[in-house]
Amino acid sequence: MSETAPFFGLSQMHILMAAVGAAVFIAYLLPRIIFNRTALSSAVLMILGLVIFNLIPGIPKVPDPTVSPAIWEIISEIVVIVVLFATGLRIDDISNWSRWRPTVRLLVIAMPLTVAAIALLGWALAGLTVAGAVMLGAVLSPTDPVLAGDVQVGPPLEGREHPVRFTLTAEAGLNDGLAFPFVYLGLIIAAQGTNPSEWLADWLLRDVLYRIVVGAVIGALIGWILGRTLFSPWGSAAIEKSGPGVLALGAVLLCYGVVELAEGYGFIGAFTAGLMCRRVQEKHHFHKRLHAFSEAVEHVLTAFLLLLLGGILPALWPVLDWRHSLIGFGLLLVIRPLVGWLSLLGSGMSSGDRLIVGFFGVRGIGSIYYVGYATGHMEFVNEDQLWALVAYTIFASALFHGATSFLVDRYASDATNAPHPARNRSQPT
Repeated sequence: MSETAPFFGLSQMHILMAAVGAAVFIAYLLPRIIFNRTALSSAVLMILGLVIFNLIPGIPKVPDPTVSPAIWEIISEIVVIVVLFATGLRIDDISNWSRWRPTVRLLVIAMPLTVAAIALLGWALAGLTVAGAVMLGAVLSPTDPVLAGDVQVGPPLEGREHPVRFTLTAEAGLNDGLAFPFVYLGLIIAAQGTNPSEWLADWLLRDVLYRIVVGAVIGALIGWILGRTLFSPWGSAAIEKSGPGVLALGAVLLCYGVVELAEGYGFIGAFTAGLMCRRVQEKHHFHKRLHAFSEAVEHVLTAFLLLLLGGILPALWPVLDWRHSLIGFGLLLVIRPLVGWLSLLGSGMSSGDRLIVGFFGVRGIGSIYYVGYATGHMEFVNEDQLWALVAYTIFASALFHGATSFLVDRYASDATNAPHPARNRSQPT
């Protein structure tokens, strides 16, 4: 007689599926029940990931990012490019230069200062190499468009965009791409040394000027072509009959791939493509469907990535000490608020606006991509410390900014600019 499997035989994969499903359900539902918002979903997902992958017997191990960075790089890359396109789509009004002035100051002043401050602390306090310190500053400098949904503008056609929300949204949409020159700078220093006479001119011309311009121009061109195609007479007829939201995914992958093939920054291209596609016909209702589909893809991948990140936290913990904690908390509570507030002096923003924008420098998925990209292309002496500090800074940001995101709602709400219910969408923060 042949033997049969036990009736209640437990499959590791089925255990994992059940645990992940329960975690996602709890992470998105529980904060809404308790706080009437989903602001802490990211932190809850990471905590549940820690429990699932470390305390439940039989669960497969999370891939170690210090050994297999490519997995983390690819997943985070897809998440970021999808959300950047969606971020460009949802900005309703870009016509007034005064609205962009604070964003430009954050990108041109606050971001380089943040890179320099973190790099200095990493070198002087944590004992990182110069290349490792520059890389740390680069990967932790950008604010995140993925985990900051509750403090940014709402979906397309919502309108009434408060200057604080607009500035946080536009900054997050652009600085993920603008962190790349500093990532390349860290790689260059690791390969060629610290003498700027050997690489400075080439870095400025190629990695700063050329790649930024190419990313912005090609992204805008593809976005314009996409908009003209979708909203032409024959395109409008087609999308009215079907209009699958997967067009958004196809468009952003096309744009990102073309920009990267041209040696530009694909993150900048994805954002400008969404921004330009929206401008072709700003009031068309199909923008909502494109945005909704992009958010759905983003939520699924983000939840999975955050669970993995939470699961790897205990393995990264041993390489951290008080110096790394000081750098992480210093970034969130001192460096970003201070340089953000200072960079916005003269921007036309009130003191209160500057304080809110400076504080809500959410760190997240973009940092995972950058450290995965960097460690996958070159071996760093301090690689494990880079991963650990990035992971724990993201976790701390998810807790701090998630718990305080209600301040943006209260501050950005007034008689003429009441928050729209759609702003509290199902987006982890």
